[in-house]
Amino acid sequence: MLDHSPKAAFTAVHEHFLKTIVPLWQGPGWNAELALPYEALDPQHRPMPVLRYRAMACARQLYLFSGLIEQPGAREHAAALFRSLQKHFHDAEHGGWFYSIDAQARPLDRTKDLYTHAFIIFACAHYWQRSHDSLAESVLNAALSVVATQFSTDDGLYEAALGEDWSPQGAGPLQNPLMHLAEAFLATLAVRDDQVVKAALLDLCTAMQARFVDAESGLLMEKPCGAVDNWWEPGHQFEWFYLLESSPLLQGSPLHASLDQAFAPSERMGVKDGGVLSMLDVDGGVRDATQRIWAQAEYLRALTLRSDGPVAKQLQVLRERFLHGDGWYECRDAGGEVSRKDMPSTTPYHLATCYESLAAALR
Repeated sequence: MLDHSPKAAFTAVHEHFLKTIVPLWQGPGWNAELALPYEALDPQHRPMPVLRYRAMACARQLYLFSGLIEQPGAREHAAALFRSLQKHFHDAEHGGWFYSIDAQARPLDRTKDLYTHAFIIFACAHYWQRSHDSLAESVLNAALSVVATQFSTDDGLYEAALGEDWSPQGAGPLQNPLMHLAEAFLATLAVRDDQVVKAALLDLCTAMQARFVDAESGLLMEKPCGAVDNWWEPGHQFEWFYLLESSPLLQGSPLHASLDQAFAPSERMGVKDGGVLSMLDVDGGVRDATQRIWAQAEYLRALTLRSDGPVAKQLQVLRERFLHGDGWYECRDAGGEVSRKDMPSTTPYHLATCYESLAAALR
């Protein structure tokens, strides 16, 4: 349990989230004609030039507004996002969902992307739980089915990307989409007892331990161990730790033990002056010292499950370094300067999961 010191700071950032950040995506960040969120807003809250709309961004926003279902207008907004996910991105011919559409709502990148499908499962599970819309369960089942039948490999892992017609692309398994698939499986199990999903999740974690955890350092790599030009990301170490530590099903698994052991070296090598670094080499050399708001949020979320974690300090870092009166700063460079000033529609997902965990810990 947390002490009381972070409560006032949490109240401030959560109010900022509800009153400043969330309304951006009901107002200037919302394309009412297509019923889709713009990909990003500039610092003046104007949509960035439209090159595409991604199914993943739509799904993340569906999750966001599903969690705010009691807020004024959120229920209707979530319903519109759910309809748009099916209307704009579903592939009626081959099944599954396209990666993106163009500014005129025509299919753009027709790739079948595991990362996208994981977020569709995740979002539909949350939307079904909050809305009780039976169609959401149908879409959830369809997404689970294509992941199991099209993306899965023989060793418990999943291809990162396939062609429009599910043809192989040689992508192989990658850490980030697999992590979000684990997150999606956990979200599904939170709303129903599903033995097939449970078995798939356990197999996935077993395979992650075998294929992605570096034997020497104990860190979870971004590509399978032995792959050329491999690296690790502290933000993903913390994100995985939270998923495993918070799940009674996964606690005590070999992967959980690995991520628990990796927490201290991830902090030591991957957090500098309170900022989470982006990428490090296998030997710990810094490859990219950019600090990103999503990694800060994931570090803070993980700390809520650590009895000795500097929660108050990291909440202050998030508040002072990344939040401002008109929204947030997406990235700061190695020197601490703001290096990306636009605000992507995908970022509120990370803040929402972080704040939900903080609220639970403070209770």
